[in-house]
Amino acid sequence: MTAFAVIGHRARTDGSWSLNDMPGGAGRMDVLCRAVTASFFLSHDLRRDVVCYLVLRGEPGPEKTVRFEGDRVRYLNPDERSSGSLIQKALALSCGTEFRASTKGVSVREGGLARLLDEHAFALLDEGGADVRAAGALPDAFLVSDHMNLDEEELVLTADLPRFSVGPRSLHGDHAITLLLNELDRRAV
Repeated sequence: MTAFAVIGHRARTDGSWSLNDMPGGAGRMDVLCRAVTASFFLSHDLRRDVVCYLVLRGEPGPEKTVRFEGDRVRYLNPDERSSGSLIQKALALSCGTEFRASTKGVSVREGGLARLLDEHAFALLDEGGADVRAAGALPDAFLVSDHMNLDEEELVLTADLPRFSVGPRSLHGDHAITLLLNELDRRAV
């Protein structure tokens, strides 16, 4: 099982935003939706062996984590509105510290990055990291930021994580996920 965690620095933690304004009113939820699509979709199929966590750090708080599970998810299509709708439904639920299912394969809880780092051995996808093509064994969990760099708190939390790069240039998070999955696919053959 491969896990991705995507940090949404401004992503709203409530469902009070419009699917027509995910880049603005939802705090760049469009970036997170593209990461969900990159994590799961193949041509005419889904990756069943992937879990994608969206760490929502925006207003109104507190931080929440939305989880998509490839082996259980339903109603997910390869467009931003589909992912956005499932996220919005999850955020409409009242939740506590344990994941609560909103639809099949999608759940939400309070808590953010610090808790996820306690639960999984993540590596950070970072253009300054070791090249994945030259690396030996790769971990099963990867952390990706949205369109913003890690803030001071996140830098402290991730200071000891191994860092891997999918290439010499800074890429969008969803593109980095696609390239990493391609590398994992090549190694699995």
